[in-house]
Amino acid sequence: MTNIIVVFPRITDAKNIRNLLVKSGFAVTAVCTTGAQAITYADQLNDGIIVCGYKFPDMMYTELHECLPKHFDMLLVASRGKWEDCRDNGIVCVEMPVRVYDLVNTVGMMSETAERRRRKRKMHPRLRSDEDTRLIREAKELLMARNNMSEEEAYRYIQKCSMDSGTNMVETAQMVMRLMDI
Repeated sequence: MTNIIVVFPRITDAKNIRNLLVKSGFAVTAVCTTGAQAITYADQLNDGIIVCGYKFPDMMYTELHECLPKHFDMLLVASRGKWEDCRDNGIVCVEMPVRVYDLVNTVGMMSETAERRRRKRKMHPRLRSDEDTRLIREAKELLMARNNMSEEEAYRYIQKCSMDSGTNMVETAQMVMRLMDI
């Protein structure tokens, strides 16, 4: 499911857009009135869609777009005259006054695209740097020496702790080393 954050300067507008999306089967993660709030929510998520207006109390939509994590897309809901900055920077636009059909179909298309990208990222796991590999190896060696584990048991231990805590294996290996006072 794609994370959707709705950002409009007037809370009533934001809630109305959220209600339209929820009635159409989308899950809206957050409703905001400032760009800073939207950035805070987006930083907590891996990817998603920002559905927003043109101007917020603290910034313009272009500034918000620049501050978003790289796997977030933006849907600008504004009059056609405001679309000039959108052409070359990958922002999708829907014209005001918004028609429900256009909004729902556009969000649906963007959501499907985000899902495809997410699946593609999962199919190509990130390669570890030499430093990351070294940290994991040292944590395994420490577990093997202090806890009489085999190499496979030490690896599985780090892997399981990583999954249980929701951190990646490098962070877990760092925690193991810190806990064992290295």
